Amino acid sequence: MIFAVDTGNTHTVLGFVDDDMKIVKSYRLATDIKETDSGYAIKINQIFKLSGITIDEIEGMIISSVAPAVTKSLKKALKILSGKDPLVVGTFSSGLDMSAIPGGMIAPDLEVAAVAAKSLYPLPCIIVDMGTATTITVVDKSGAYIGGAILPGAGTALNALVSGTSLLPDIDIVAPQKAIAVETTTSMQSGLVYGSAGAIDGIIDHFIEEMKEPPASIVCTGGLGKLIGRHCRHDMILDDDLLLKGLFLLFKSFQK
Repeated sequence: MIFAVDTGNTHTVLGFVDDDMKIVKSYRLATDIKETDSGYAIKINQIFKLSGITIDEIEGMIISSVAPAVTKSLKKALKILSGKDPLVVGTFSSGLDMSAIPGGMIAPDLEVAAVAAKSLYPLPCIIVDMGTATTITVVDKSGAYIGGAILPGAGTALNALVSGTSLLPDIDIVAPQKAIAVETTTSMQSGLVYGSAGAIDGIIDHFIEEMKEPPASIVCTGGLGKLIGRHCRHDMILDDDLLLKGLFLLFKSFQK
């Protein structure tokens, strides 16, 4: 079993993944750039206690992080707990072909998702990851990462909307019963959910026009994937654990 940590801008997902790539248990923490290594060690130690899994049962640990300051704290925290240095995505070769990208490097979360999609789903594959930002990326038929698009996530759009207006309230992001809403809260929910879904559909349409063949699969993941993905007009495979699976695959490939 491995312990995988996926740190995004807003949340950090921590998962126990067994040798069959099954997510045994997973937990979410707020990503806190001010948290110390000791503070993270205490929080992660509590997660181990909650899970009933001991450090001795863990073969190794791996981190993917888009927050460099948090990466440093997490590395030290995991070293405190296990006595071993965790693997960190971006510090070793994943084997993913990124030759189409200038410099041959992409953000760790994009790399992890692409590795998972390449191994688990028919290619070419479009990956939609809905978090603080929504990323829509492509792995082509040969298994190469060829690029993508980034747009504000629904939560980010909501924060901008509320902070930039005087009368609009902070709301929960849920799908209203009707797109044509009749009051402020549901009107905002309609715009956020159906607007995000429409933007994603539009970008995918443009991708398909540029790709040499239509995608064999479209995979949706991320914190808002389940909510917004179902309102997209393209058929999507929902995989909440795509990045944890990708981290498992990367860990195992590094061990070979």
